[in-house]
Amino acid sequence: MNLEPTSGHSSPASSNLKQSSAKERTLNESAAPESNTQSSLTSAQEVAACLEVIRLALADVKAQNVVELDVHGISNVSDVLVIASGTSTRHVKALASNVADECKKSGFRPVGIEGERDAEWILVDFGLVVVHVMLPTARTFYDLESLWKQKG
Repeated sequence: MNLEPTSGHSSPASSNLKQSSAKERTLNESAAPESNTQSSLTSAQEVAACLEVIRLALADVKAQNVVELDVHGISNVSDVLVIASGTSTRHVKALASNVADECKKSGFRPVGIEGERDAEWILVDFGLVVVHVMLPTARTFYDLESLWKQKG
């Protein structure tokens, strides 16, 4: 979705779009593939498309132990958590940066990115998909896989 006016003037509608908070937008509104028409993708299709870009971005920078957790039945915040490990803080930063960059290129804009300064655990939030890139020590300590595992 192009939010910039094509002429030198902005309309009230485009001003409202520019001022809307990133926290208020969901994957459907802000992170869906960009187009000039209303997206016909369903939420599940958007999640699948976003996950594919994330998988490729993590593989490009050689992420380790990538796990995808379907949490739509136990979380009202997101549908899928992706957890990956990096070998050093520099590697964790590179993984998170590549995920954000590749997703932006594909039209999926992150709602937020947290933890970049320390880079032991960086969270990249795309709304319905949340990516956690962690050092192995942080991943073992916080054990998100057990925390979010569906009870069967």
